[in-house]
Amino acid sequence: MGFLIKKDDFVVVIKGKDAGKKGRVIRVFPEEKRILVEGVNFVKKATRPKKIDRQGGIVSMEKPISISNVQYFCMKCSKNARLGVKLMEDGSKMRFCKKCGEMVEAK
Repeated sequence: MGFLIKKDDFVVVIKGKDAGKKGRVIRVFPEEKRILVEGVNFVKKATRPKKIDRQGGIVSMEKPISISNVQYFCMKCSKNARLGVKLMEDGSKMRFCKKCGEMVEAK
């Protein structure tokens, strides 16, 4: 199953405790249907001291969020938008913003 949201896309959270926050996708986990977004869904985690230059304590870290709770944010029209797929003349597929028609290049 392929997702239209890819790494380095700019997304906005539409549901949950971080609703309204925007960020760049760091990593996609297709098996779990989750994505890791920069600056979103911070949780506190207790860590034990390690040998290598690490002090124990409570660390704040980002956790993956469900892909259904985010939506692509188009930079051209500055709105949340759905993505579509167009078949190009050379046979390749290209994603596009359904509100303004802007092509979304893969990075």
